[in-house]
Amino acid sequence: MYDTVLLPTDGSDAMQTVVEHARDVAERRGADVHVLYVVDDRAFLTLDDDRVPDVTDRLREQGERATDETASAFGAALDVTTEIREGNPADEILAVADERDVDLVVMGTHGSDPTRNLLGSVSQKVVTLSSAPVLTVDIADADD
Repeated sequence: MYDTVLLPTDGSDAMQTVVEHARDVAERRGADVHVLYVVDDRAFLTLDDDRVPDVTDRLREQGERATDETASAFGAALDVTTEIREGNPADEILAVADERDVDLVVMGTHGSDPTRNLLGSVSQKVVTLSSAPVLTVDIADADD
């Protein structure tokens, strides 16, 4: 049922609980895991053009650390791949889910009421538009 799990990460400490949920599902099902980090290019809108390459490089480095650390949490027993993309996070998560034909997306969300922050919520957009089931893990308390 769940052969491929997509795990988007932002690299925050709060992601640990999300990783635990994804690892539990993947281990129980023998699923492959794809860890994704998206460099949010919407942040570049207010930057001078000459600063964009430096900021992009720093964010990509953050993404490499985040995906490497997340992938290492799964150990050698599971097949784990990583990917870094640029764009709108929700759009890129949905694109990867379709391209890789994932069976489950496991992602963090801020707050237990998904209707509270409908506009701009990455997890809300993914939940609404994903053709694959989405397991959301509340990380609001983990941010403190």
